[in-house]
Amino acid sequence: MNCQLCNSANAEVSYEIEPKSSNFDNTIEICNKCKDAIENPSENSDYLRFLADSIWSENSAVKVLSYKLLNDLKENSWAQDVLDIAYLDDAELEWANAIIEADSASDVVTLDSNGTKLEAGDSVTIIKDLQVKGAGFTAKRGTVVKNIHLTNTPGEIEGRVNGVRIVLLSKYLKKSN
Repeated sequence: MNCQLCNSANAEVSYEIEPKSSNFDNTIEICNKCKDAIENPSENSDYLRFLADSIWSENSAVKVLSYKLLNDLKENSWAQDVLDIAYLDDAELEWANAIIEADSASDVVTLDSNGTKLEAGDSVTIIKDLQVKGAGFTAKRGTVVKNIHLTNTPGEIEGRVNGVRIVLLSKYLKKSN
């Protein structure tokens, strides 16, 4: 069987696209070279030029994965040119955007002042008095902020201080036990 992405004659891997779609089959057959390229698209941008053809596949999973990879490579003018003319129907575009969002969310790592990884639901302690702009108070050193929420910006978290939901810079926080 041919690779469903690059069309080479040696599809050896069943590749599952996550998150799954309820509308489409999320498994495609690909070659090992494509599998490696999917894992490191920026290092394989020249190899991935075949995406200009695979974005037009009849298989929705192939189109969606091609769109996601092109989005990863959009700093390359050739990839942006292909994205500009690509067409995905509404359901395919919704699935592709869900994949892109899930991928970008997993890339965000927020560390406290000591380099400890912060996760949603953690408690942190403020290590420096912080003026809260727009709220008219100072978040005092030693204040514990419970049940934090991560943002898509590394180095920022959201939490409640004095009953007000604010964004805090993680460099002024340390993880509490």
